[in-house]
Amino acid sequence: MLFNAVFMIVPVVLLILSVVIATKSFQKKGNAKRSLLLQLASFGAVLSLCVIFPLVAGAASEPAAPSLEPMAKGLQYLGAALSTGIACIGGGIAVGHGAPAAIGAAAEDPKNFGKAIIFVALGEGIALYGMLISILILNG
Repeated sequence: MLFNAVFMIVPVVLLILSVVIATKSFQKKGNAKRSLLLQLASFGAVLSLCVIFPLVAGAASEPAAPSLEPMAKGLQYLGAALSTGIACIGGGIAVGHGAPAAIGAAAEDPKNFGKAIIFVALGEGIALYGMLISILILNG
């Protein structure tokens, strides 16, 4: 019981600590690239901790042939989350670049509004495709 509580609390504490350290580093030195790399490295460390720790605990508790079903289910959720998350980041970048251009085009010539809005909608479609893929992963 205590093992499960520690396993749930440690990654959250480490992620919060990494955000605090990256923020302090950026405030002191003002180097955004270094802070981003520090944040990504700490995220990778916590992710590896969360993947390796259950494997080791599962190997110690089941000396017979361990079942891969919980691991497969977890990887299924991870794949669904990554497909949605990365697609939404890409869609946000596309809309972030397309919407100001559409506003500028519509300001110069109001007839271009319909054409410009299509490009913004195409950027939003990327996020919908990611969500569709995650639904297929979860239900497949």
